[in-house]
Amino acid sequence: MQQRTRERFDGGAVSFIVQHELWDGNIQDHSDQGVAILVQGGNDTTVLRFNCFDLERSYIYGPEGKNKLFRMDPTVDGNPIGWSVSQIRNILPEMVTEAGYPEIAGQIDKSKVASVLKDLEATARELFATGRNTVKHNRGHDMFEAGNFRFGLEMRKQAGGDGGLAIHVLADLAGTPGRTYMEETEMLAFDCFRIDPHYHYGPRNKNHRIFWDKTVVADTLEWTLEQFRTGKLRDMIARAGYPGVAADYDQRVVDEIFPALAARAREIQAQPLPEEPTPNLVPR
Repeated sequence: MQQRTRERFDGGAVSFIVQHELWDGNIQDHSDQGVAILVQGGNDTTVLRFNCFDLERSYIYGPEGKNKLFRMDPTVDGNPIGWSVSQIRNILPEMVTEAGYPEIAGQIDKSKVASVLKDLEATARELFATGRNTVKHNRGHDMFEAGNFRFGLEMRKQAGGDGGLAIHVLADLAGTPGRTYMEETEMLAFDCFRIDPHYHYGPRNKNHRIFWDKTVVADTLEWTLEQFRTGKLRDMIARAGYPGVAADYDQRVVDEIFPALAARAREIQAQPLPEEPTPNLVPR
């Protein structure tokens, strides 16, 4: 987990921490990012935690003790930040008591808590948007058209020395090809790197990045090509946040270009890494 930004608010007997967190997924966890709101008392003991993430929407009673987790229901509860702030405003003493800290709960001044909630909520919403980790890769130098989307292949090298073949899955989401207002967006990226291989759902949007377990997936390029060959790419495009592109996906077209795509991908993967790091189109 990477913590990027952290703000603190004094609520009297309790204090509140608002921080943006990035969870990179693997087989032990799931890829996610968003804002955590921590309620602390005593010697900076976290008595409550609200997870306001893209996927993980939950709250925990006593993360350092009882550690009892409940899920928010986005269908009923709505926005997780708004829901969490509402609970803090209305029933914070009851929740702190349930967490196992009745002595702290008895000292809470609701008016003191209410005085910081407006700024706390504004900060949480700002961090949810501005703290987000996204990336705008290059589109690739070898392009393969696949109907309503395309594949872009390139050999990449990161500043830390890792690298390998990158396969970008791109589509024109605004305008039409040949028009001045056409906009190409990267929906998925498969980074078949040599040290830390991973793939991105929606790199320019939600950017949920999942690392392969190299013990389970020894050849990440072959794994990637298998998703293309078996039609799972359609569902991956939908999960990345582009259901309209997935609806027009045509596996027959993908099958027609697949032999050439696979052959070229293997050729590029066998090449040495570039001497210099490959910059993204837009730095963070």
